Parts: sequence; C-alpha cells; structure tokens
Amino acid sequence: MLTALPFLNRSYLPVLLTILTFLYHGGPARAQQDAKFMISAANPLAAEAGRDMLARGGSAIDAAIATQMVLTLVEPQSSGIGGGAFLLYFDNGTKLLETYDGRETAPAAIKETHFLKADGNKKDFYEAVVGGGSVGVPGVIAMMAKAHKDHGILPWKDLFTPAITHATEGFLISPRLHYLLDRDKYLKTKSVAAAYFYEADGSAKATGARLRNPALAKTLMRIANEGPGAFYEGALAEEIVQTVRSDNENPGVMSISDMANYKAIKREPVCAPYRSHRVCGMGPPTSGGITLLQTLRILENWDVPTLKPGSAEAIDLISQASALAFADRGKYLADGDFIDIPINGLLSPEYTQSRSNLIIQRESQLPFEPGTPQQKQGSLGLDNAIELPSTSHFSILDSAGNAVSMTTSVENVFGSRLMVGGFILNNQLTDFSFSPETEDGPVANRAQPNKRPRSSMSPTMVFDAEGNLKMVIGSPGGSRIIGYVLKTVIAALDWNMGMQEAIDFPHFVNRNGALDLEADTAIADHQETLEEMGYKVNVRSLNSGLHGILMTPEGIEGGADPRREGVVLSQ
Repeated sequence: MLTALPFLNRSYLPVLLTILTFLYHGGPARAQQDAKFMISAANPLAAEAGRDMLARGGSAIDAAIATQMVLTLVEPQSSGIGGGAFLLYFDNGTKLLETYDGRETAPAAIKETHFLKADGNKKDFYEAVVGGGSVGVPGVIAMMAKAHKDHGILPWKDLFTPAITHATEGFLISPRLHYLLDRDKYLKTKSVAAAYFYEADGSAKATGARLRNPALAKTLMRIANEGPGAFYEGALAEEIVQTVRSDNENPGVMSISDMANYKAIKREPVCAPYRSHRVCGMGPPTSGGITLLQTLRILENWDVPTLKPGSAEAIDLISQASALAFADRGKYLADGDFIDIPINGLLSPEYTQSRSNLIIQRESQLPFEPGTPQQKQGSLGLDNAIELPSTSHFSILDSAGNAVSMTTSVENVFGSRLMVGGFILNNQLTDFSFSPETEDGPVANRAQPNKRPRSSMSPTMVFDAEGNLKMVIGSPGGSRIIGYVLKTVIAALDWNMGMQEAIDFPHFVNRNGALDLEADTAIADHQETLEEMGYKVNVRSLNSGLHGILMTPEGIEGGADPRREGVVLSQ
C-alpha cells in the first residue's frame, strides 16, 4: 500500500512531477490498524525491495540490506556501498536497542595536516572533496553483514536480488537525479562517472532515460555469492585502492591493508528522557545523537507543548536550545575511540539546566560559547569541518515489531566523484576539521590514522514510559540533519502531530549562528520578527529527507518527506 507523498521540490520540472504525483501519491498517511509491517524510504524502487523482503517473512535488517543495495543504484548522489552508515536496531521481543557503526575510517597513512596546503592554509572545500584524497574506507557492507549475522532471517544472497535485477535491466532516471547531474560541475571531470551519467556532448542523461549499470550488477553478485570479504579483499578492494591513489589532482593514501582491516562496530546507544518519553540515538563518532538529546534536555526546562507550533516564540526558544548544543558539539564531539567525550556531563540534568539558564527569549545571544560539562576539561580548539548534505534515511518496522532506523551517506553530492565497480566512492574524510589545531589547542575532530570522522547523522528511536517503541525517524541534510529530526520529534511529542504532518511541518534550523527558515512556508513570514529579536535570518530551501514511522492507538502511521521522492509502503 502506498501511503505517502512523492518527491516534490518547487524548482524541479513541474510537469514531470505532476505525473509522478499521479503515479505515486496515495494521499496523506494515516494510521493503519491492520498493517503488519512498514517501510519509509527515499526512492520507490528501494522501498519496494525492502517491502518485498518483509512480505517474504524477512526481518527489518533483511529489508534494510535490500533497500540499501537498491539505493546504491537509484540514488547514487546520496548513499551506497561506497559510503558509510549508522543503524539502530530494536528487538521487540527482548526490548533491546542495538546500534551499529559503519562509519568510514581514515587510512593508516593519513596525517593531521591532510587538508592543509603547502603554505599552511586550508584547502578549499571542493579542492579537498573531488578525488581520492577525500575517500575513507567504506563501511556499509561490513556493517550490514554484521547486523545480518545478528538479526537476519533470509539468506544474505537473496537480499541482493532486487538491486542486481534493476542494475541489469535498468531504472528510469528521476527528476531529482537528473537535476543533480545537470548542475554538478565535478562529476563529468571523472572519466568513469562521465561515461555512465552523461551523454557524449557532456549533457546529463535525461529524466526518464533508462540507466543500466552492469558493473554494479557484477559487483553485487560477487558480494552476494562470496560475502562481505569480496568487498574488502581481492580484486574489488585492489580496484578501489588503485582508483583512490591514482587520482591525478587529489590522490589519496588508502592501502590494501586499510581495506582488509576495516571493522564495523556495535556501540552503546545514547538515550535520555524527554518529558514522558525516552529518546535514543547513535553515539560518537556521530554528533547527531548527543546533540539532539542535549537540545531536548535543555528544552525540557521550558513549556514547549503550550507554545503555538511554528510561532516566532517557539522558533526563538528551540533555536537557542539548538545553538547551545551546537556550541558544545563543535568542541567536544568526535570519534570516542580517540578522545574522551564527556557524554554524561553533556546530558546531565545539572549541566543542561545551566545551559537552559542562558536562554533569554526574544533577546538572542548567538553565537553561544561552549560550556564546561565536566570539571577537568582539556584544552580543545573549535572544529571547522564543512558538512554539505547528500545522505539518505529509511525507517523499517517488521511483522514482529522489530525496527530499523538507518542513515546512510557518501557525504557530498556524488561523494568524491570517483566510481569503482559501478558505485560512487565517498568523500567522508572532509568531515574532519581541515585545521588540526587552533590557538586553544588540538581539534577533537582532526584527521588521524584509522579514525572515523565526526558525522551529524541522527537515526533516532523514541520509546514510551513502558519501553514500547513509539517512533522511528531520521533524515539526510548534512549538519542540518539534527535540526530536521529535532523539529519532527518536537512536532510529534509536544504538538501531537501525526507522522506525515510532523515531517511536512516547515523547517527552522539554528547551528549556533544564522537562523535558517524554510522558504515558501508560513514560517518564513516570521523573518522580520526574528530579525528584530537579533537573529541573522536566511530564508532558503531546506531539502530534508525525513522518513519515519509512528505507533499510535489507532495503528501504525508512516511518513515520507515530500521534499524528495520517497514513499511509505506497508502490508
């Protein structure tokens, strides 16, 4: 059953989108009393692959693997097996929440000065992004294999069949994919990608054109038949390393041993109470979970439920709470295997109350300075990593009530622009701070051998007071991911919105600086009022990709972000 809006963006090809709306729109999502399972994902073909695994009796993990493999093909700008991911898995029988870290790692030969020029100045962002120097060791396949070993039901090999079929037979280029191909200045400079995505005259292949990827079909068949080792060792691993190291303008330092030594890691989730609920997310190396929870803990000291949704007062309060958490994020959050992160201090009631006391409504104090969440605090410099959005998220509930919240990424649009085996290689190393130190000390999120760059990915689950699953949510969007998920959680929990309504609700994001308001929405009308409060306001497109599932007394309700091309499927 199709229950969510299709991809929609005001600037993209209105006529074609009207056709897509006719084909995919099933009306506003409503709770379904008889739904056995549900998936919300960023592309109809990927959602269908996951739905079909659930229909066969597969687990939420099985569906996640099938979904990700198809996304590798149909949404190459956002995620794929050449990238990394974070996954939350909830076991409904044991009520146990597990988190899987498939974040990319830096090569063993990387230096802290990796993103500095010979004169000591930082590289320009795209100077660092395009080419092999930005590629981290991909983690998606290892993470999915680890999760499948723990919670898979269907055979590993079967989970690749939909993606192999679509890669062989081809898929139709969507308006969004064509738009991003058409505007990208760098992808066509790489010969393999140019031959696949562009015509001989350099123009992007058209919306509706059938795109076949036999190279990816071959890669996926190898991994399906031989297991994850086929990715990290042997001919494919050698090709990845060779491609990274031989890039002319920006060669990397990845080695065969870096590929062979990659390990996905099960980590402890980070959780905190929020009013009558418990909100859980992924811990470091992503900053998403802690920053989201810290913002909610600060807001718990305020009566958010009584504020009018989308009012200037609500935006002001939530923006300041978010800015306070982002101030701490920039100083303290990085790969916890390399630095001691004061997680308990950042989320403690005493500390979040002290941060909440800095909020003065209608009198913005941005930017806030980082706080001191523990007594013995080392000297750390502020991070200057640049995160631009190109990521995907999907939420899954299987027939046993088990759930997956997974956010997956190649970082920038089309990652490093390098292709191997039919898939895009990530540029996640540019999520490290370009400057390894400042006058205040070393930067926690500086590049180091085998380290995982900090992320903002925020796969999230919410539980009720009895420990029952209430919501599964997440989004793409670079460092704005945290704000997108925050808004949606508040809309559902504090303002009692349904899943689709909460996702549709206009965005407002503050990362301890300018306040972003979503263009062409009612919220943008508050620009003048918020500027009078002291904010620098940017009214702009905020292209999230929220996909969520909400448990209600009436049944299960799914939502898919109308700002992209996702759908909700159930049975």
